[in-house]
Amino acid sequence: MTAVLARGVGRIYPKTRHNPGVVALDGVDLELAEGEVHALLGPNGAGKTTLVKIISTVLLPTSGTVEVQGHDVARDPRAVRRVVGVVFGGERGLYTRVSARRNLLFWGAMYGLQGRDLSKRADFLLERVGLAGRADEPVETFSRGMKQRLHLARGLVHDPRVLFLDEPTSGMDPVAAREFRNLVRELQSEGRSVLLATHDMAEATDLCQRVTLIDHGKVLLSERTAIASRALGSQLRVDFESDDAALVASVRELPFVTDVEQRDGPAGQWRGLPRSDEDVRPLLQWLVERDVLSARRSEPSLEEVYLRMVGARGLAI
Repeated sequence: MTAVLARGVGRIYPKTRHNPGVVALDGVDLELAEGEVHALLGPNGAGKTTLVKIISTVLLPTSGTVEVQGHDVARDPRAVRRVVGVVFGGERGLYTRVSARRNLLFWGAMYGLQGRDLSKRADFLLERVGLAGRADEPVETFSRGMKQRLHLARGLVHDPRVLFLDEPTSGMDPVAAREFRNLVRELQSEGRSVLLATHDMAEATDLCQRVTLIDHGKVLLSERTAIASRALGSQLRVDFESDDAALVASVRELPFVTDVEQRDGPAGQWRGLPRSDEDVRPLLQWLVERDVLSARRSEPSLEEVYLRMVGARGLAI
């Protein structure tokens, strides 16, 4: 089953007196499977937010089609809105001078919930996101992590099957970010589908089964997270640890090695770059025979794929 299917989506912001006109999306294809967490990656201005706005019916595409659980976003936007929830970062969408409970009661009423059903839904969500003990306090007293959990509760108030998360852990401390990611995993275990727009490569690797990388409105990569590094071609490497400068120099001279790089972190961490994947085994064997402290095969991380294909623009590490 497919939760979201976008085909050839284009969006042009027309030329105005103060705007020369912008092609925000150019023939974008995207598929979000049922029960999948899918990362949407790209630098600021790549078109991520425009795509999410189109999928959630805030904007219409200039060209192409988008279906959400079989409903066309242009022909049947009401049906789409019933099955999608959008979770933004920051304070957008929250009324900070009133309590968390009143925020949820308001948004639930906007979706047609009433009376006891609305109160029960609000209490359930506040408990689920860990805010039951602060439910009647003004949102302006909340930490960034608490506000983001309230955002998630707001996005779930009408029990959507598809969620769009826009930089949900940006600015959170590590503990709050971990708790939020655990909530996302719980939602996935219920069969919900999640499209996660993020700059955090570790978060995308940890949570997402697939990644789509866009830049300048075009898709550069759409692949399973586990094999996204294949976009760089033959890129297997050997990471090893040694304090022997002569040994490192010898590795550089091996006929099946193109180069040796010093890795980030403590001194003595190195990365050998074999000429091909078939050269990984002889390099490992050569190192083991010389009793290096450690040696292992490695593949490019999602962060390296991003940097190679896009550069450092907009990447938060």
